[in-house]
Amino acid sequence: MNLRDQLEAFEGRRYEAYPDPITGGAPWTIGVGHTGPEVHEGLVWNDDQIDAALTMDIENATQECIANFPWFVTMNEPRQAVLVGMVFQMGLDRALKFQRALANMRDEHWANAAEEMRQSQWCRQTPKRVYRLASQMETGEWA
Repeated sequence: MNLRDQLEAFEGRRYEAYPDPITGGAPWTIGVGHTGPEVHEGLVWNDDQIDAALTMDIENATQECIANFPWFVTMNEPRQAVLVGMVFQMGLDRALKFQRALANMRDEHWANAAEEMRQSQWCRQTPKRVYRLASQMETGEWA
C-alpha cells in the first residue's frame, strides 16, 4: 500500500467533473478528488491529466504538512499518509482544527490521536475512511 493507492481507493477515479454532493455544485471535483478553479461542469480528463493532478495534489498536501507540522518528518510513512490524506481531503484550514488530534500526533500518543479522529464530525461524514485511517494512525501500519 502507498498514499497514492490509498487516496484513489477512497476517492475513486472520475474522468468527468462532478458536483459537490452537499451543494449540488461548487466545488466541482474531477480525477482523484481534485478541485480547483479550472474544474467545472462538463470538464473531462484522461488518465495522464488525472495522474498529473494527483501527483501535484499529493505534493502540495505533503509540503503543507512539512511547513505546518515540524514533527511530521519524524512520523513513519503510514502515519504521514494519514495526515497528508487529511489535508488532501479537507484542506489545511480544516485539518488545523483537529488541535487535540494533532497535539497527540506531535506527542506520539497514537491511540489518543486515533480516538480524536473517531470522535470527529469528519468521522460521522466519512466513517469507513476515518476508521481505517484512525487504525493506521494507531498502529503505524497501512490499513
